Amino acid sequence: MSLTRPAAPARPEDARASRASRAKTLACSVTGAAVVALDGTVLTLVQPALQRDLHAGVAQVQWTGTGYLVAVASLLVLAGRLGDRHGHHRVFALGSLGFAAASAGVALVPGIGTVVLLRVLQGACGALLQPATLGMLRTAYPPDRLTGPVALRTGAIGLAAAAGPLLGGALVSAYGWRAVFLLGVPPTLAIGLLALTVREPRRPDRTAPGPSTPPPRARTGGDPLGALLLAGALGLLVHGLVTLPDPGAGGRAAATLAAATAAALLLVRHERRAPHPLLPPALLRSRAVAGGLTALLAASAALSGTLFVTTYFLQEVQRLDPFGAALRVLPLAVTMVLGAVLCPPLQRRLGPRGTALAGGALLTSGVLVLARLDAGSGAAATGLGAALVGAGFVTLMVTATATVVRHAPEEHAGVAGGLQQTAMNTGPVLGVATAALLLALVPGGGFVPAHGAALPVLALVAALTLPAALALPPRADAPGEEAPRGRP
Repeated sequence: MSLTRPAAPARPEDARASRASRAKTLACSVTGAAVVALDGTVLTLVQPALQRDLHAGVAQVQWTGTGYLVAVASLLVLAGRLGDRHGHHRVFALGSLGFAAASAGVALVPGIGTVVLLRVLQGACGALLQPATLGMLRTAYPPDRLTGPVALRTGAIGLAAAAGPLLGGALVSAYGWRAVFLLGVPPTLAIGLLALTVREPRRPDRTAPGPSTPPPRARTGGDPLGALLLAGALGLLVHGLVTLPDPGAGGRAAATLAAATAAALLLVRHERRAPHPLLPPALLRSRAVAGGLTALLAASAALSGTLFVTTYFLQEVQRLDPFGAALRVLPLAVTMVLGAVLCPPLQRRLGPRGTALAGGALLTSGVLVLARLDAGSGAAATGLGAALVGAGFVTLMVTATATVVRHAPEEHAGVAGGLQQTAMNTGPVLGVATAALLLALVPGGGFVPAHGAALPVLALVAALTLPAALALPPRADAPGEEAPRGRP
């Protein structure tokens, strides 16, 4: 008969250190995600002032956003893999400190060319820190306690997205466009330094004689060709979608999208043959992970496309100024923050599948309400639609994100976070490109939702979250749905 040595009881000082590490990890994750969301919402406000100040062309200014998006989309999964191999806190610290340095550089440089270059660098650093915000949570919290931290992180993103236009408009009006980029420097610098002070969390190991061992990390070699093909496919996809709505860019965009498709096919062929693939097969075969990623892609596309159409409607048809338009859709941000708080108890009651189905129904209903707006619609109709969209989106985002992270093996938490962030960054580009193309189909009436095709089509996109939700587990603790364990 073999004897196993019982695990030693946790010492009080170890418990205190664990709580302190979790608190630091949560602060880094929430703040990092919020800063990136804030940066994304204020950029459109600074572009006109930046163009005038630097005497730049429209195409050059557009590349301050396009370059960032391409860099982020190309590197997210690779950055997640780096976190799996070298530690999420280290990669997060590198990304945060680099993001702070690039932001400060944008605020100081004199020419548009350098601004574009630094925005690409800022995107690369953002790609490093974004998957780590989820990877750190996955290694710091047990799977059954992930929903609360993910909900808090999502609420912070919603709050930042709501505050971004108001705060950015005030800064641009008072101090100029450079002040907006300085806004993110102190928090990213602080959390980058804080992440360096966090020790890797430890997990009990029932097979080892000692009390605990560090969480598993990916020990396999890298997959440089897979990383290159994935970066090329995602970068070309985002670039093609961004340029597709531009007049006269149809041929160039089609060629770019064709190249993205070719790179994706080469990636699939390579990953099937690679001894240590960048995208772990066990992760991609998970029904829960696939359903969660699909729901996130469809929900983020529907949200961003709907906001794009609604913003143009409020400003171009109803002649509201940017601040007045922001107030009309403020219920969206309010329900996002409130919904993030309510999601954990809702999941405990309905389970991930039921909660995601409710979120998909709310999101689709909200887009349909906004699709009925015409020139005479008032604030009540707009506010109702916005509130439903916000409530549905946050419910889906919290539930699907928690499911993706929970059902990823711990040694692949970074890749799972990278895939989640890829869906959340690619979806908005897809949604806005779809909306812009559909608006152009109805000259003179496309900006009025009730007379156009954009929002009805985006409602169909939102409805795709419903079949995706059916792939999620009925309960967080459903048999066979526990988080996968990695090999020792």
